[in-house]
Amino acid sequence: MDNLFRRTGIDMPEPVRRFLQGETETWLRVEEYRDGNTFVVRTDVPGIDPDRDIDITVTDGTLHIAARRTEPAHKDQPGYRTEVRYGEYSRSIPLPRSTNPEAIEASYIDGVLEIRAQLPEQSGTSATKVHVSRGAGQPPEAPETP
Repeated sequence: MDNLFRRTGIDMPEPVRRFLQGETETWLRVEEYRDGNTFVVRTDVPGIDPDRDIDITVTDGTLHIAARRTEPAHKDQPGYRTEVRYGEYSRSIPLPRSTNPEAIEASYIDGVLEIRAQLPEQSGTSATKVHVSRGAGQPPEAPETP
């Protein structure tokens, strides 16, 4: 689509070009995994200042990540073209049950935001047998003996 407008000489405003090319997503793409007793969420957000452009909150067991990338000052220069996405992006991720929001840490290294949440220690899996009744008024059958 972009080549079509270039060949015809139509100067397309950047937001319109992005919309026509299908770049309307406003959510962060993430990867999630468990590393031992740690729940890890990672997302690529290069070219931002993490102190100013990232907000991470936890509400009702859900991790909320918001990031902003502002367009550069030179965007109005002649011949400017970009394939970098600018704007606000967010994602909400349910945390595993019993995750302590106070034990969540985040780091930003080489354009990758990594959030690590400590999971509570689990003491093995326990199973409880549940009796199934046959209905009202009928006594359970005795097991057959060989």
